Amino acid sequence: VQLQASGGGLVHSGDSLRLSCAVSGFTIGNYDMIWFRQAPGKGPEWLSTINTGIGRKFYEDSVKGRFTVSRDSAKNTLHLQMNSLKPEDTAVYYCATADYTYKGRGTLVTVSS
Repeated sequence: VQLQASGGGLVHSGDSLRLSCAVSGFTIGNYDMIWFRQAPGKGPEWLSTINTGIGRKFYEDSVKGRFTVSRDSAKNTLHLQMNSLKPEDTAVYYCATADYTYKGRGTLVTVSS
């Protein structure tokens, strides 16, 4: 099983980024999948869930309206579109199954003011 997040980088406040999480070893449509992040010196912070099946989506309040989770079943890839980025969004971003059974390597997002 592998989950590899990509798409991070250094951006300015107000910019957008689209993160991807390529998954192998299981079918993401069969699992509730999440994005979470960890900022320097802080604990993990859940950001978003996309449910299996019809794919209901849930968001943490601080990213609601700015971030959008989606999945590409054909490519077995999870995405996180991040708009209106703020310096406080700076963190390493990870994808995982909702029960954290499978967790990938993260991608660093740095937002400068």
